[in-house]
Amino acid sequence: MASSSSLMLTHAASSVHPQDLSPSLRSFLLPNRTFSLYPLVLKPSKWLHLTFHKDSQSRSSHAVAAALAAEVEVAETVDEKEEGAEDDGSATTNTVTTTKPKKGKAALPLKRDRTRSKRFLEIQKLRERKQEYDLKTAISLVKETAKTKFVETVEAHFRLNIDPKYNDQQLRATVNLPKGTGKPVKVAVLTQGEKFDEAKNAGADLVGGEDLIEQIKGGFMEFDKLIASPDMMPKVASLGKILGPRGLMPNPKAGTVTANIPQAIAEFKQGKVEYRADKTGIVHLPFGKADFSEEDLLVNLLAAVKSVEANKPSGAKGVYWKSAHICSAMGPSIRLNIREMLDYRLSSE
Repeated sequence: MASSSSLMLTHAASSVHPQDLSPSLRSFLLPNRTFSLYPLVLKPSKWLHLTFHKDSQSRSSHAVAAALAAEVEVAETVDEKEEGAEDDGSATTNTVTTTKPKKGKAALPLKRDRTRSKRFLEIQKLRERKQEYDLKTAISLVKETAKTKFVETVEAHFRLNIDPKYNDQQLRATVNLPKGTGKPVKVAVLTQGEKFDEAKNAGADLVGGEDLIEQIKGGFMEFDKLIASPDMMPKVASLGKILGPRGLMPNPKAGTVTANIPQAIAEFKQGKVEYRADKTGIVHLPFGKADFSEEDLLVNLLAAVKSVEANKPSGAKGVYWKSAHICSAMGPSIRLNIREMLDYRLSSE
């Protein structure tokens, strides 16, 4: 088939009538014949009708065109543009994809996008951001930055050169803080037999056996530490999925599985703290309260540093300490001078 702009010879002359054509009329008069052209805008799919009349007496010929090829081409171009626009619109619509909402830590705003309170921005000016401080100056700054209405916990954060995914680079231990934690500790004990009375006399807040295990399975968690005697561990194993994620599962390395229950209760009541390196190799350890004296905080911090140094994993290679910071619970971190921290000695030593 010819293109839509070509003229096709089709129906008879009677099939085309002037009243069916466009009102515009152009006539071209020649000496011996008259050529009349009636433009009619048709869709590209329509054919163009041509009728040729010949009068033997006047020898005049009339050519009637139902539509101009040029106008058909214009209409075709317009339709193509419209179709192209529709295609583009549909393509744009199809390419729109919806992203899944982020969950957990991924949903938190980036550090550069977080907004700080006026209180935090004010106390942040008290210290230089990347400067390393000696222990006494750092502890003094921590007490200055603790400006909230409640008594804040003072924390230490040690970044170590270890990878806990390897067994010989895992770190989990306990430290006895000489000046305590400043927080009352509620101790529960799982035992049986004669040790039941020993635990009660030693000051345990909760003492039980299988009955306490059933209460924990039912959601009871009104304690800070759970100590178990070795003979109870087969029964305690069923609590792993409940206590494990909360860090309350009894463990020999943490000193919470022991035959000497009275001693374990006394140590945790006096300020024994369990710590472990997270998956990035950082130890987070509370060592007092903001209302402690600077001397008491210094004593507790040195005890924590010595414990982390003494329990260095056998698989740790190279420089063990990468960085050390201390801060209050709601305050900015203060970077410590590692060399001065490791070499520091109390006057009483």
